[in-house]
Amino acid sequence: MARTTDARRRGARRTGVAATALAAVGALLSGCGLGTAGGYVPEGRLAGDLEGVASLEGASIAVGSKNFNENVILGKMAIILLRAAGADVADLTNVPGSAAARQAHLVGQIDAMWEYTGTGWITYLGESEPIPDEQEQYEAVRDADLEQNQLVWLPPAPMNNTYAFAMNPEVTQRLGITSMSQLAELPVEERTFCVESEFTNRPDGLPGMLETYGIPLGDPQGTPESNLRTYQTGAIYDATARGECNFGEVFTTDGRILALDLTVLEDDQQYFPKYNVSLVVRQEVAEEHPEIEDLMAPVTEALTDEVLIELNARVDVDGEEPADVAYDWLLEEGFIS
Repeated sequence: MARTTDARRRGARRTGVAATALAAVGALLSGCGLGTAGGYVPEGRLAGDLEGVASLEGASIAVGSKNFNENVILGKMAIILLRAAGADVADLTNVPGSAAARQAHLVGQIDAMWEYTGTGWITYLGESEPIPDEQEQYEAVRDADLEQNQLVWLPPAPMNNTYAFAMNPEVTQRLGITSMSQLAELPVEERTFCVESEFTNRPDGLPGMLETYGIPLGDPQGTPESNLRTYQTGAIYDATARGECNFGEVFTTDGRILALDLTVLEDDQQYFPKYNVSLVVRQEVAEEHPEIEDLMAPVTEALTDEVLIELNARVDVDGEEPADVAYDWLLEEGFIS
């Protein structure tokens, strides 16, 4: 992104999301603007655990994604797999903005799109309190979105693209800590943080995190305001790597973690919301083609943090095309031939 942070980082109420999206969706859906966003996608045949698991001949499915690289990669995976199963798939990936993509999903222009449990719960459904347990968070958003919006959340991946704090190799070795609880053991002058401005004002952002870990913001014995360095999201990674602060705000599946050799601290008090990814399918489509769940299950189960960090790095750092990265990984894992 230099990745976009996605609308899930904004905590907007669902009604606000819908209202601001209407004009954008209208423009995107007129003519062929949304339909031509995707570009070329390689094709393959189902193989390995997926061979013969699903036949979608005659099905027409529109797959969307938001316009940040991780979501585009995942969208391309779904397109490749659904086409390999015989479906006629419209590529609507790379929709500008989370609000516009969600609204297109709600009105039926998009049939399937990867979404994050925290996004669904906080941003779309308007809940203010995240649920710490990953499975319980998934079940809550699954049940609510089905009842309210007729959207079916398939079982989620183990990957969790949430907030975290990371250190460069020198700081990692010098401080010798591995968890966020250990921040309280450090001298005050070592508690320096690189953050984006929005993160300092979010109800689930920096102030609450520091309070949870016993080093409150503004407390001279906790974390003085002078210990903060504020950057744009994309600049935090480089600033952390250069040592401009000891701890940089990151997203846990960002490819720059790998590229810059950053070490992520464990959120051992489970403060940050869970953002496990799930393929979300319109109820009408899911009921007409239940084999979609069987097709996607083995792939979803293989999507760990480590996998997404590597795939994201190939796009964000190495400049590869998301469709090629998605295809290569499916091929390497034996899901297609």
